Amino acid sequence: MSEARAWGFTDDRGAELGAARVPERVVAYIRAGAALLDLGVTPVAVYGSGHDGPVSDPAKAGGLDAAGVPYLGPGRVLDETLLRELRPDVIVDVTYDGKSPYALDEAVAERLGVPLVALSVGNELTLPAILDRFGELSASLRAGTAMTADRADLTDLGDRVDRTDLADLGEAEAVLRGVAGRTGLAVLALSGAGPDQVHLARPQAWPELARLAELGVRLLDPGPGPGANWLTADWGRVAELRPDLILFDNRFHAVPPYETPPGTRLTPWNPEAPPSPAAYARFFRDLAESLAA
Repeated sequence: MSEARAWGFTDDRGAELGAARVPERVVAYIRAGAALLDLGVTPVAVYGSGHDGPVSDPAKAGGLDAAGVPYLGPGRVLDETLLRELRPDVIVDVTYDGKSPYALDEAVAERLGVPLVALSVGNELTLPAILDRFGELSASLRAGTAMTADRADLTDLGDRVDRTDLADLGEAEAVLRGVAGRTGLAVLALSGAGPDQVHLARPQAWPELARLAELGVRLLDPGPGPGANWLTADWGRVAELRPDLILFDNRFHAVPPYETPPGTRLTPWNPEAPPSPAAYARFFRDLAESLAA
């Protein structure tokens, strides 16, 4: 899309967004910003969620810190004066319910007079569909990210990066499928909450876990009880499920596993990984190595 044409994008709430030119200055929720960086769009700044503190969470940040992208703190308490000084052209957030942005009050964007894009990361979409949507958004923004480069060259470069990352993801999935089929190990995903409590993930509630199941990974369901995404239990429930490998939540606000059955392998899982092919290719390869160890 050339700069002479209006920019338009329909987000996953069905909101039809537009601007007189392609947005160049992107502020994003940290997870979305890390994905955009992987996809060739460097945000001018990122912000966190209510789970985040004053320092960025490395599990969510991806390559943002190395790229020098500043972190502004949790979105719900952003300094709007600072945000205004950044002169954003667009804000990119995620949505879990298809109705509201997750980490930033939409009224902030309204007061700034800039469009807010919210892309779904909930289980109403499959992981491939989520990755496709972030790819579509990045493609629409890439024409605005070059200040000196030829825009046609930039678009071509972005297309080549997309194809390379998608091919790498396909290879990582093939490796994982093969290892999962050979080992047949039982895998449990969880988020530690302390010595007396743990949140056990329901596989079909998480797009990346559902994708693992499609690839042949034998994921354990924690069983009946309250909670759509998690079953909250004590660590004794983990022992009862007898996992061979535990995927443990490695975000800042989660705690390490307190009690695991003897011989159980541990490997990190980020429930808020950047929604990019490159990030999930890394996760799938790491999991394949853990299963094969």
